[in-house]
Order: sequence, then C-alpha cells, then structure tokens
Amino acid sequence: MVIHTQKETLVQALSSGAKNDKIGFVPTMGALHEGHISLVKNALENNDAVVVSIFVNPTQFNNSADLEKYPRTPEDDILLLKNLKGNVIVYLPEVSDLYDASVSAKKYNFGNLENEMEGKHRKGHFDGVGTIVSKLLKIVKPNTAYFGEKDFQQLQIVKKLVAIEKLPVKIVGCPILREKNGLAMSSRNKRLSETQFKEATIIYKTLKEVNEKFSSKSIAELNALVAERFLQNPNLNLEYFEIANEKTLKTAKRKNKASKYRAFIAAFAGDVRLIDNMPLN
Repeated sequence: MVIHTQKETLVQALSSGAKNDKIGFVPTMGALHEGHISLVKNALENNDAVVVSIFVNPTQFNNSADLEKYPRTPEDDILLLKNLKGNVIVYLPEVSDLYDASVSAKKYNFGNLENEMEGKHRKGHFDGVGTIVSKLLKIVKPNTAYFGEKDFQQLQIVKKLVAIEKLPVKIVGCPILREKNGLAMSSRNKRLSETQFKEATIIYKTLKEVNEKFSSKSIAELNALVAERFLQNPNLNLEYFEIANEKTLKTAKRKNKASKYRAFIAAFAGDVRLIDNMPLN
C-alpha cells in the first residue's frame, strides 16, 4: 500500500500504471469503519487498483464546531486499509493541496436535489460536497467511484454532478452496513456515549416500523407515528423525518403506485447528528 499526501505524486503514480488498468475510487473523510471497508472491498473486486482518499472537507460543514469535533484517526485508518488484500493507494492530502487560500465552494444547481432534506438543514452543504467530489474525480480519474447509501441524498447529487460536468466515471451506490443494534455505521458513532449508542437504535427501529406499515398506513399517519416514537425517547431529538420520492427526493404527501419511496431521518444524540434511510417499496 502506498500513501500520497500530494496530488502531483498521486497523479504520477496512477499515470505510470498499465494503460488498461481499471481504477476504483472510494472518497472518505476518514474515521474509517466496516461500512467504508465494504466499499473498498467492493472496489477491489472490480478494479485493478483502488484509490482511497482521506480528507475532512471543510467546505461541506455549515457548523464550525461540527468540523472541529469530526473524528480524525489517520493512523487507525491506514492500519485498517493495510489489512486488505489488493492494490490500495491512499491519498491523504492537506487542505492546501486541494484548495487555494480562499477555501471556498463552487455554487451548484443540482436540479433542486440540493434543496430537499439535508439541504434545508445544512445550507451550502451540497455545494461543498460537489466541489470536493469534482476536484477528487478530476485528480484520480477513476473508472468507477463508490459511495454508501447511508448518504442517499449525497449519492443522488454525485450522480447529478457527474452528468452536469460530463465526467467519464460510473457512480456505484453500496448498501448501508449496520451495527448489531441496527444503527447505521457512521464515523460520527465514535462520538456517542455508551447510552447514546444504545438509545440511537430508535432510528433503525422506527424506519423498520415505517417500512412494515407503509402499505397499510397513509403518509400523514406514518409522520405522526414517527413523531410519537421520538417523543417517547428523551435521549434523541428528531430533526426531520420525511418520506420522499427516491428519484426527485421531493417530500411525498400521498402515495403514487408508479413511484418508489424512501424514508429519511436525521436526529441528534446530544450534539452528535445521525442520519439514516430505508427504501419503502
């Protein structure tokens, strides 16, 4: 495994590989867990080499305290990646390698995908995501890039970004990996206390209940059910729950048989923000 801290040496290493080598790419913000590792394993199975970037991107944080507290464990991350069999290349840059002095995001129009759910609560977040993903894809030039479905809205936005910028890369969404208690694996889970970790299972349990009752209850009834479940749990504060059209991400008011729906939740355990989602039909 080779580690690059500068884009120039990474580009040089990638261009010196065999002409027909297939390159996979897994962009991460570090604090790696089994969810990330599953993405890398998927990429290794389908490519000759896999680039894993570890970079906490400042322009996608709308809260400076959240950026400051975001877990950074590069030594542990590298150890996890070293255990994998295959050609893994790590890109571990500083901010100055990817941004100029202004450290600002480009403004994007993702066809309104950016204004739903996370976009309503994290202003400018998806401009930051679009900016960094575009930069990384242009540096790595992968055949395929892999993203987890836990950030389902981000996945849809990355697909839109690739279409807008006409980037020659296939975007693959990979299933959510969960802890034994059902909580979606996330780097932020490292910040949860033992009690919070245990109580946060309400997110998964509620999504599962919504999934089971989706065919028999109206969307209004399901919205009320979720609100009630969180009122019963003082350890988690519900930021939003939405049933949305999987394609447009628009909030659904009533069901249409021709549409696919997904349930989305964001909640706080103390000051740790957790998100999750689940397909409904």
